[in-house]
Amino acid sequence: MSDPLGLVSTPGIAAVRPMQSIQPMDPSGASGASSGPSFKDVLMDHIEQVNHLQQDAQHAIEDLAAGRRDDYSSVMMAKQKADLAFQMLVQVRNKMVAAYDEIKQMRV
Repeated sequence: MSDPLGLVSTPGIAAVRPMQSIQPMDPSGASGASSGPSFKDVLMDHIEQVNHLQQDAQHAIEDLAAGRRDDYSSVMMAKQKADLAFQMLVQVRNKMVAAYDEIKQMRV
């Protein structure tokens, strides 16, 4: 059975866009037109991706419970993909909080 929600990717095609590299800012503080996306934009984009994965997994679970789907494996894969993406996002948040705490404790 094909995956109507597109939760399971076909070989060679990624279901989630790969992470973009973040370019360091110019030491002068000026951001030129050639500089990449800001950290905030990249972070917000990834939060939206995680939210989308969670919504897709929830819809797949609801469809399975209602009898509109019968492929348990794709539903489980969608749920695991959403859980893993959320766990990664939580770890990024934890690292950011730890870095903030470390900066906060610096003496000036």
